[in-house]
Amino acid sequence: MKTIPYLLVGGVLALASACSSSNTTTGSGSTSGSSTGTSSSMDAGTTSGSTATSTMSTPMGTGSISNAGSGTAGSSGSAGTSDMTGTSGAAGAADMTAFMGTFATMQDPVFLMTAASSNLLEIQMGQMATQKSTNAEVKRFGQMMVDHHTKATQELKTVASPLGVTLPQTMMPVHQAMADRLMAKSGKAFDEDYMDAMEVAHKMDIAMFEVKSKGAETPAVKSFATKTLPMLRSHHTMANEIEKKVD
Repeated sequence: MKTIPYLLVGGVLALASACSSSNTTTGSGSTSGSSTGTSSSMDAGTTSGSTATSTMSTPMGTGSISNAGSGTAGSSGSAGTSDMTGTSGAAGAADMTAFMGTFATMQDPVFLMTAASSNLLEIQMGQMATQKSTNAEVKRFGQMMVDHHTKATQELKTVASPLGVTLPQTMMPVHQAMADRLMAKSGKAFDEDYMDAMEVAHKMDIAMFEVKSKGAETPAVKSFATKTLPMLRSHHTMANEIEKKVD
């Protein structure tokens, strides 16, 4: 695996233990935010519902969920995006580790919104793979990501709606930055970076879903996390195998 921003993989592996045993993260060690409406806030400590616009603050930036994908909501958000797009791979890995450090204390509404953002990433990247890849196996994997994560999004909505959680329509900065980095790639370079990104994205998802499969606050969220984990693990195994072929 290459050492470009996917030094993130090192951060991902280091987080496996942090997700289950540590409450220490950057700043307060949790995401924080507020919401006014029917959506729940991106807040690791509290949730409140009143509008469809949620404000969130994560290690990767602060901003409204409705435009979180822009990565322009704050200076820290811009820095996070810059790191993930290649200006500083080591700093990007540190930011990713900090982001994953929030998983251990992440409340259910935040988990659902983060999972929805991850699904958007998998779908968008999968669509890019079907259009830009020159490798038949990568194309097939990309289409599978579109199909599986579209279905997962529908299932996620059935869990989120009864809890009053409105899922985001755009990606969080941490996910948007990963997608942005891939957009300029083509040919073999695209295939390599796409499969690297799939390994990283699924490591993050597995770590987050494992936490909720063991310690969700609501039975429906716990059941959803437990049910989804086998698919995520299968995707990660496949991504790893294909990544070795295209590297």
